[in-house]
Order: sequence, then C-alpha cells, then structure tokens
Amino acid sequence: MTRCRLCGSTALESVVDLGATPPCESFLAAERLDAPEPTYPLHLRVCTDCWLAQIPPLITPEETFSEYAYFSSYSSSWVEHARVFVEDAAARLGLGEDSFVVEVASNDGYLLRHVVDRGVRCLGVEPSVNVGAAAREAGVPTLTAFLSPETGAAVRAEHGPADLVVANNVYAHIPDVIGFTQGLRALVADDGWVSVEVQHLLTLIEENQYDTIYHEHFQYYTVASAIRALASGGLTLVDVELLPTHGGSLRLWARPEEAAGEPSGRVADVLAREKAAGLQELSGYTEFSARVAKVRRDLLRFLVEAAEEGKTVVGYGAPGKGNTLLNHCGIRPDLLPYTVDRNPYKHGRYTPGTRIPILPPDRIAADRPDYVLVLPWNLRAELVEQLSYVHEWGGRLVFPIPELSIVEVER
Repeated sequence: MTRCRLCGSTALESVVDLGATPPCESFLAAERLDAPEPTYPLHLRVCTDCWLAQIPPLITPEETFSEYAYFSSYSSSWVEHARVFVEDAAARLGLGEDSFVVEVASNDGYLLRHVVDRGVRCLGVEPSVNVGAAAREAGVPTLTAFLSPETGAAVRAEHGPADLVVANNVYAHIPDVIGFTQGLRALVADDGWVSVEVQHLLTLIEENQYDTIYHEHFQYYTVASAIRALASGGLTLVDVELLPTHGGSLRLWARPEEAAGEPSGRVADVLAREKAAGLQELSGYTEFSARVAKVRRDLLRFLVEAAEEGKTVVGYGAPGKGNTLLNHCGIRPDLLPYTVDRNPYKHGRYTPGTRIPILPPDRIAADRPDYVLVLPWNLRAELVEQLSYVHEWGGRLVFPIPELSIVEVER
C-alpha cells in the first residue's frame, strides 16, 4: 500500500504486523482440507496526515461477501441491541408510517425486522446472497447489492429518499470509503439522518483488541478520521455515542452538510479523549505491537501448560476475530481440538489456516472439558450466562483479550 485510501498521502506508518493469514471468514469444507489455501499479509498502518488506520485492500468485498458465513441473528444480545436502537431512533427522529428507513449491509434482517414490526416502510441493501435470502424469508424487503453512488441513486429513484440510513458494522468493510460515503448521501433525504456504527480505534488500541484486525476490515476509525471520511461524501458529523458493542464502538450521527448545524458537545469530548490518548500523533501507536506480542505469549503458555498437565481445552465460537487470533498465535488442533458455534452453516467446516473443526454447541456438555476458550470475547456477559452449565463439572472459561483471564462460572 503506497497511498492512504482517504486522503492520498504516502505518509503511512506501521502499527502492527500480524504476518500472513487466510481471509477470516473463509471456513473450509472437509473436501477442501487437502487443497492450497491462499494467505495475505495482515499489516495495520496509520496515515500520519489524516490519521486513518488501514490495511491494504488485498481482497475484494465481492470475494468476502457474495456468500457470507455470519448471520447476525445468532447473537441474542446483538438482536436486542438492534431492537433498542430502532426504538430510540424512532423516538429521536419521529419515525412513523410515512417514514422510510434503509439499512446498508442489513444481513439477515436482524435490525429491520424491528422496523417492519413498527409498520415503517424499509429496505435492506445486502450484498450476500445467502443472508439476504434469509432476510426476505423473515419478511424484510431486501435488495441484493453492494452500495455505490449508482446503487444509492437507483434506490432513491425507485423508493424515494430515506429519512434514516443505517450502516452498522460496515463502514470498516469497504475499501472505496469515498464511493461508499457518496452512496450513503445518495440514499438519504436532504434533511435526513445517517447512523453509522463502527469499532472505535481508541478501544482497539487501549484494550489490545488486535484480533479485530482482519482482511475484511479495511480501515479503523477514530472520530477524527470518521469526520474526514464522512465529509468526503457530503455528510457532516453532528453527534456521537460511545457503545460497548464489539469491545467499544462509535455510533456516528451524520446529516447532509447543508442540514447539519453545529455538532453536539459529545463530539468535542471524544475528540479530546482521542487526542489525550495520542491518536493524532505516532506516540499513541508505538507500544501496541509489544502488547499484542504479550497476548500471544500468554495464551500459548496457558495452552501448552494445560496440555502438559493433561487438561482439556476446547473453543467456543468461530467468529472472524477468532481466526486472526488463532492464526497469529499458531494454534492448531493439538492445542485446541475443536471449537463450537451456534451457526449451523459452520458445522462440519474448519477454521481457515488453523484447520480446527467446528462442531455444534452441545458437544461441550458431552465432553465436559476443563477449560472453554471463548473466542467472541466481545459477548462476554452473554456467553458467561450461556456457558454457566460448565460449572456442573468444574469447568472454567478463558478469555484471551484484553489479557488472559480465567473465569469460574456459577449457575
């Protein structure tokens, strides 16, 4: 990568180099285990002109999202998060029967189904054929397409301008951030609102959340860099919320620049926090690589010692972030014989690169392991409750991020 994809600068500095890994959602069917598996460098850099953190666009969204293994509805807490958002947005913006809501990257309809339930007209724009089909089966109108300025204009011409455009956990997944932002502007009414949720680079750095760096996450935002990205498409940030989701996320409220007005005090507050953390100078990034290396050493030490003591360790979850962690640490079935996942799509498949089998969740109760390594650590509260049954045989949960933590659960 020679130039920043947002501002075009060549002033890119290394933040952390995680080696080369396969794309994190390319789960392997059994018949592919003897076939070659492509890997790509995973090296995070930051632009010292606009402070957008980014990785090179070595894979395309079409390769990742045309058929996708992630279905949002399998996370109960995420569905509840979406329900609360819809309820709050409806009250904040006065959404009613005459309103129109569009969600970009609407997945399986996990959020828009709450809009449908309120009797508000809506449309999902979802590139993945398989999850878009699931949304339509659930009664959520869904267009199979990637968002571009042309797609946004076509949707607006057919359905009218949107009072609210939602883009949750997609703004990092688009290498053409300027074109995507122009697509958002094409969708939204001139006096409408755009709500974007994206992981916050501040918490990624502070909490060692390096496993959220993977090839389908092309960029990593602060409020400062998000302001510049939104402006590239004619949108102005007017408010921001700090959310606990995904280990720490931003909810960015933006409007067309001509309708924006003055930003809220919360925008200035978060900008000040980012500046205090050194994220607008290189000093805020220099120690991250060393802290990442310690996460790796601590997890490997635990797994090796458990194996030498005859203890059994299995995984819970097969999220994309887990595959960054497993590959960076070099964890194979000798240290983690399998992981489980609630998503039937992944059952019988294998994790990319590390080739760890993915089984149904009931395998844990059948095998009664000593430890369960929780890979979707961002769902900690939900999963401590879901996995409380491991207490029956004295099992314990292990969380690798932000630092190794072994938890005894109680019913």
